[in-house]
Order: sequence, then C-alpha cells, then structure tokens
Amino acid sequence: MKKELLIGTALVSTLGAASVAEAVTATMSGNHETGIRFNSPTGGTDTRAQVNDNNFTVSLSETTDGGMTISSSFMLQNEGDSGTDMDAGFTLAFTDGSKLDVLNAGNASGSHDISIPGSAGNESVTITTGNTAPSGLDFATDATVFGVEYHTASDFLADGLSMSFSLSTDNGAAASSTYKTDGHAAIGATYVSDLGDTAITIGAGYSQSDGSISGANQMTADDGGVHVGISAVTGDLTVAVGFADGDSIASTGTATNDVQVDGEVVKAGVKYVSGDLTFNVGAVSGSAKDSATVGTAGTTEDSYDKTSASVSYAVASGVTAILGYSDVDSADEGANDTTDGSSWYIGANMSF
Repeated sequence: MKKELLIGTALVSTLGAASVAEAVTATMSGNHETGIRFNSPTGGTDTRAQVNDNNFTVSLSETTDGGMTISSSFMLQNEGDSGTDMDAGFTLAFTDGSKLDVLNAGNASGSHDISIPGSAGNESVTITTGNTAPSGLDFATDATVFGVEYHTASDFLADGLSMSFSLSTDNGAAASSTYKTDGHAAIGATYVSDLGDTAITIGAGYSQSDGSISGANQMTADDGGVHVGISAVTGDLTVAVGFADGDSIASTGTATNDVQVDGEVVKAGVKYVSGDLTFNVGAVSGSAKDSATVGTAGTTEDSYDKTSASVSYAVASGVTAILGYSDVDSADEGANDTTDGSSWYIGANMSF
C-alpha cells in the first residue's frame, strides 16, 4: 500500500505542475543505419543479409516559472512494427540537480551499470532458445511500469557520488501460469574520481523484485541481484570491467511455464579513439543454471562466451562507417550449441 500511495502522489504532483505550462518544446533525434551482415553458424550454412536499424525519437520538455523542468518522450515506429514504442513517463528535473521519474521509471540498479566497450557493429549470432546464460550486467533488474525512480544530484553525501532509488508495484491482475512481477525495490550508485590523468568511474547496484505464478509449483527465488563495474579513462583510452550475479525469471521456449535462473556474468572491454577512428574490443562470459520445471533449482550449466571488435570511421558530421566482428561459443544444459558461431558486419550509421 505504501508503494501505491507514493506512486499516486508523485503522479498527481507531476500532472499538477504540468498544468501551469502553456507550451512545450519539442526536439527530434534519431538515426538511420544500414549495412550487410555475414553469419557463419557452427552447425549450419553461411548466410548474408541486409540490415536496417532506424530510430526516430521526439523529446518534449518545458520549464516552470519555479525552474523545474518537466520532460517526456516517445519513439515513432515503422508501420506494421509490432515491437514496443518505448513510451516514457514523466521526468521532473529540480533546480538542485536531482530528478524524479514517474511511470515507466525503470530500475535504480540498472541505471548505474558501467558501460563496457564492445563491437559497435550490428552483428547477430543466434544461440539456442533454452540457453539462459546472461550477457548483460542488468539481467536481474526487473521492474514494472507502475513505479518511480529518484536520482540524486551530483556530489550526494560525498564529492563525485550520485545515487538512485526506485520502487514499483503491480497492475492488480491475478497470477497466471506465466510469472508476473508484482513489485520491486532497488538502489544504485555511481562514484567518479580523478587519479592524476585518469578518470575513474565506479558503478554498483542492488535490486530485489517479487512476483507470482499460479499453480502448486511456486518459484523458490524471484528476480534480484547485484552488479559492480569500474571504468578508467586516460586520454583517448577507455578500459572497463564489470560483474553481476543474481536470479532472474526467463522463458526457455520448451515449457508452458517460466523458469528461474541462477546466473552470473563478467564483462570487459577496451576503446581507443585516434582522430576519426575508434577501435573497440570486448569480451563477455556468462553462465547460468536454469530449472527444468517451475520452482525447481537447476543443476546443469548454460554458458555464453562472446568476443567482439569493431573499427568505426567518422566519414562526416553524423555519418559513421562501421566494420564489426563477433564470435559466440555457447552451450545449453552442458551440450554445445550448433547455432552459435561468428558474424561480420559492414555498414554506415547516419544520426541526427
């Protein structure tokens, strides 16, 4: 009940503040990327295909007489696209540098993931559907759209420290055979410091979600976990590494019900900028044990190991040519995956 009251109060306050504005400022941004992808699966035939990735976002914002900025955004889609349009809620930016996200606010733990360099290309390597090994630091940061997230200003409690706190609740629907997230609480922090010529950024977070599923076989663990990462920037060189461990809920595609996953992942990467050229190299190693049935702990390991690299060239303002490569070695329930392999990509991205 406390979470519902908090969210309701924040939403009413947002709409009340918005009513004093007479107009909003709209800005547009996006990108158009196209290229050729070459795939070489371990146990199949080599293929090639054209790739198109287009994004168009409209951002809306206005500032009240009191100096508070109210903003939101939405993404336009191609006709017939069945994917999400990533509708946003409201963001209130206060004069002290803090912010409050209301509705579709996200998870405070995931907001402080360290960015780990990897290929900037649009490669794609398919792995077995049942493989639940994680590949990102935010794999255990589930939340619902009915939530709020508060971001502190910089230098919160200490120089270089910023933090976020988030809560969300459920949609009130009854549990079904598919796992439903009922709510979450999370905290995240980022600390920035200089060591001589090197800028150090440390990010960490903790998230815990609770959920429900119908039937006798209930989950023995809900979504939740921790992550930590560090990035060092010296001139044009960036080196970063991160680690995450936790439980998540996933669908393997082989059963009616969802399964619980006990996983961990390590990521590392390097980026170097030399004039108009940018070189990226990254590595990911994830492992997990997922249950064969709902509520049963897994015993056999899934694995996911990826190496990637790319070279990007700034052809003109807003135009970047990209050559990328990725190689994935994966296993599901201890058996080598025949759909993994390598992928090349060559293309260009135009952003505005």
